[in-house]
Amino acid sequence: MQNQPSSTTNSTASRDSEASLKLDFAISGMTCAACAGRIERGLNKLPGVSLATVNLATERAHVEISAAAAQAAIAAPEQAEAIELAVSKLGYGASWLQPEAPSQLPAPAHDGWKVILAALLTLPLVLPMLGALWGQHWMLPGGWQLLLATPVQFWLGARFYRAGWKAAINLAGNMDLLVAIGTSAAYGLSLYQLSQGAAHLYFEASSAVITLVLLGKWLEARAKQQTTAAIRALQALRPETARLRKDGKEWDVAIEQVRVGDLVVVRPGEHIAVDGQILEGSSHIDEALLTGESLPVKRSTGEQVTAGAVNLDGVLLVQTSKIGADTALARIIRLVEDAQAVKPAIQRLVDKVSAIFVPVVLVIALITLLGWAWHDGNWSQALLNAVSVLVIACPCALGLATPAAIMAGTGVAARHGILIKDADALELAHRIDTVAFDKTGTLTVGKPSLVKVMALEPAQEQRLLQLAAALEQGSQHPLARAVLQHASSLGLHLPQAQEAQALPGRGLRANVIERAAAQGESSGSTTVWLGNRLAMQQAGVSWSAAHAAEPVLEKEAQSLQASGYTLSWLAVAENDQGARLLGFLAFGDALKPEAKSAVQKLHELGIKVLLLTGDNAASAHRLSQQLTLDQVYAEQLPEDKATLVTTFRQQGAVVAMVGDGINDAPALAAADVGFAMASGTDVAMHTSGVTLMQGNPELVADSIAISRLTYRKIRQNLFWAFIYNLVGIPLAALGMLSPVVAGAAMALSSVSVVLNALTLRRWRPSAVQHGSADLAPGVEQ
Repeated sequence: MQNQPSSTTNSTASRDSEASLKLDFAISGMTCAACAGRIERGLNKLPGVSLATVNLATERAHVEISAAAAQAAIAAPEQAEAIELAVSKLGYGASWLQPEAPSQLPAPAHDGWKVILAALLTLPLVLPMLGALWGQHWMLPGGWQLLLATPVQFWLGARFYRAGWKAAINLAGNMDLLVAIGTSAAYGLSLYQLSQGAAHLYFEASSAVITLVLLGKWLEARAKQQTTAAIRALQALRPETARLRKDGKEWDVAIEQVRVGDLVVVRPGEHIAVDGQILEGSSHIDEALLTGESLPVKRSTGEQVTAGAVNLDGVLLVQTSKIGADTALARIIRLVEDAQAVKPAIQRLVDKVSAIFVPVVLVIALITLLGWAWHDGNWSQALLNAVSVLVIACPCALGLATPAAIMAGTGVAARHGILIKDADALELAHRIDTVAFDKTGTLTVGKPSLVKVMALEPAQEQRLLQLAAALEQGSQHPLARAVLQHASSLGLHLPQAQEAQALPGRGLRANVIERAAAQGESSGSTTVWLGNRLAMQQAGVSWSAAHAAEPVLEKEAQSLQASGYTLSWLAVAENDQGARLLGFLAFGDALKPEAKSAVQKLHELGIKVLLLTGDNAASAHRLSQQLTLDQVYAEQLPEDKATLVTTFRQQGAVVAMVGDGINDAPALAAADVGFAMASGTDVAMHTSGVTLMQGNPELVADSIAISRLTYRKIRQNLFWAFIYNLVGIPLAALGMLSPVVAGAAMALSSVSVVLNALTLRRWRPSAVQHGSADLAPGVEQ
């Protein structure tokens, strides 16, 4: 895989090989996808702009100036100023992110207090309507209603006027414009009725609509914030400092000061700061970030290491080969950013309809006003009839249709361990026809376990395990924890290990004091080696003699390795004799008890199930046979997984990616819907739209089921919202509905929508807990 230097990571103004100019801008004032699309269309019309993309989640605009325009000796600041002016004319704000400026992401939304305040002001207006149903007359005086409704309408609801005005001057309709028009109509009619001394006012309608839509906007902002959390989490993996060595001296410097060719010292437990080659030392490296292999791999002199990987046990001297944007970690960050910038396949249904609905309602109201005025010359009655049209068309039910169903669906899902953080994911999941699973931590437990202990002499298996556990005491290595856990579960007594010595890239060596079980007396010191074949060779083990003594051992070892298991060999030297092979320990990962049922349920839903794993082909195909998967893609790097997901989508599939590791982040972001296990990394959870809090793969099918049910409720709600308008607007235009009846019909439509959404609370997942796990070979994250 070749590394292409990026000129667009963070804020850049640079020229690529074709001399094109690339600029990044922070955009302010966007409230919905329609805003992002409007700015994007406007920027793409500017002279010299070859490509402009706007990301609503990151509130960024990326603009590429064509090579010809870039060569016209126009400085980047001048180009940026022209683009900022163009965005300003569209009614939004733009600020050029200069190359030296640090990477910026949108600040978290803090508008929850507005929702609470709006609800407190609206409650006294709504309660009298409820009381009237039981014959109670709690209606406040008109002056008090005006006092409560006015701040909700013009202060807390000001955002809808601003966004609606931007849509109107650009000849576009959206929910903000619909809310502004509908609430203004109800408020204006109430003000007129109040001035006439009428008893029927409609302040509660305007205030309730604004309060509920404010709540939906706040929830949407919080969901949008989760998309940028993935990038923040990835950026946090990059060390801030590195330890340089020069002329025998070492000192810490900021990571930005490291240059290609510098020598970087990496101590045990530290993250590797750069991509480079090991010049000195040997160690086990956790490279799950790139390879997806959760088992640490040994790296020694002459081999490559990757930024973001964790050095476990040895001191390394690394010569830097790649820094900054060229490192593997930076490439993964760019993949997540690029995948999140891809526009969803569907637009918000309500915004689409509103673009047509708003002008139609305005035209009908205007025709009603002029028609009745021409008919009988009664402008007062004409105005009331026109307002009746606007009141019956007030988007209370329309505004509630989608968020009410989404809130009910996400709420019941959360109670059953399905955390849906993105409303778009909930809407998209109902169309999923392909689910791609990662392996470790998703279909398997994700922790290596000791699955087999085999000695040359079967009677020596317990001793082999005791000696191995003795060497591993105090170690935090994943394989060491697996050995100690297995020994503990069997209640084995562990002998004492002395003079323990790490064999970098090979294993461990120590002197073990074994004691006879009966007398409790020392039987002498035994030298023990535990590690790979290189450790056995270093100990002086004769493989030919061992094979001749017990050929079954070697045959079984080869079979296990071919199936993807990891082996550790153990040799002993006793009574001043040479080292002899005692046997080996095999490590694998446990298949989750729900994995088979999870695949079966997805097949029952007509969904194709794939496996994308960084593990070896033998292990992946063994798992496929156990679970009856449709297709398997083994030995996949993060970039490969993301590319495969993108390819599936280009072929027309609606793809869900299920994973739990850092290496899954690009594929999770590239998928239509990402599913992350809560037992996995924060990066995976931030990148995904759905988090399975129980780590149960069966919940994938349940998530799709609740999505399908919720989407069905959305369509039903939109039907009820519009059926009132389709019937009520003509009646209001013909003067057959008074504003009071129109308001009642509007309230009834809202009640219908809410009650229909609340039926989702009866949903229950089909996922159940099972018994013990089967064993699956290999470990991959």
